[in-house]
Amino acid sequence: MKIAYFTNQYPAPSHTFIRREISALEERGHTVRRYAIRPYSAELRDADDLAEFQTTTHITRFGVARVLLGCMSTMVRRPLGSCRALRLAFRFASAARGDVVLHTIYAVEAMLLANWCLKDEVEHLHVHFGTNPATVAALAHEICGIPYSITVHGPEEFDRASLLSLGLKAGTASFAVAVSSFGRSQLMRWTDPADWHKLHVVRCGVDGSYRSAPAFGVSSEKRLVCVARLGEQKGHLVLLQAAAKLARQGVDFELVLAGDGPLRAQIEAEIERLSLQRVVSLIGSVSQERVMAEIKRARAMVLASFAEGLPVVLMESMALRRPVISTYIAGIPELVTADTGWLVPAGDADALAEAMRAALCESAAHLEAMGEKARQRALALHDVSQSAALLEALILRGAGAKHAIASLSIDGSGATECS
Repeated sequence: MKIAYFTNQYPAPSHTFIRREISALEERGHTVRRYAIRPYSAELRDADDLAEFQTTTHITRFGVARVLLGCMSTMVRRPLGSCRALRLAFRFASAARGDVVLHTIYAVEAMLLANWCLKDEVEHLHVHFGTNPATVAALAHEICGIPYSITVHGPEEFDRASLLSLGLKAGTASFAVAVSSFGRSQLMRWTDPADWHKLHVVRCGVDGSYRSAPAFGVSSEKRLVCVARLGEQKGHLVLLQAAAKLARQGVDFELVLAGDGPLRAQIEAEIERLSLQRVVSLIGSVSQERVMAEIKRARAMVLASFAEGLPVVLMESMALRRPVISTYIAGIPELVTADTGWLVPAGDADALAEAMRAALCESAAHLEAMGEKARQRALALHDVSQSAALLEALILRGAGAKHAIASLSIDGSGATECS
């Protein structure tokens, strides 16, 4: 099939899972177009992201004149669809506290997106994130009739579900998927029960570079690593409080923070306030190769999140045979168990410090045993080729394909599985 992927920013360092999913679908024989609203706002460092940038069409890279001409063309060629889209845009705007101007912009973007889909003979449009890209895709569907689907990650979609008309989007989509069973339950909260059969679980996956990673021993360094965007949801300030407690107790360790984001200045100030300059290294946004290298050098991955979907970096770390320390929220307990890592209450710096101490003081043999179990669990649950097969089956069924999909089945929970 000819499939299009659409999201807000693409490619981006935090969207590696989208790139893997696209690649896995292409390996299954499909043609996948990449569309996005805008490019990533900072510098791309990863070679694969730079290659993806060259193959992605961005709405904001078109001049105003070309956008307006595209809109006029769509309205002339698809007048009824354009009217339906505008009506739906006003419905979305009403739910979003009457922000008509913004939703008119979304309608304009949808006209351009519909044009691209028609020109490229796209048979199905898939969207990552139920925020504004899903709004644009829903409007484009009204214009050109091409079926679309959504992957909802959380937590942003669930924080603002009513303002985003999340239930309406799931209802008008061919299907909607969540990246965890917890995420699917949140979708059920906002979706008409008559549409629950459209809701499925398709987990994000790791690719061959993680599956084929050779075994390596536990690092002799007393080192922990956190790979996460420096944003309010990731709990970095609590992580620093836990690190300060260990430092006061005389524990010898190093904590590496990889990532960038809006809280960088505040995090830097907190490192200085807590006198952690010799303990904490802030290395910024790095390539995927550097991420893998940092994980291998660490005894464990630590992520102190307040709100999540299911962090890809946890499955990556586990696939590399590293146990993880994280919080007991959202979809994380579906992946992390007592024999693969440590789970603590979100926001509890004392409990987090104790888990970090355990990882730092545990024997190498025990950490290796935990790491091996972590790898087995991550690869069993998060194989991107399996995830692509699930999406493929849902897309084919949603498109009304005549193919006999003998491997498709729906279990009682609504999660799609293929043998």
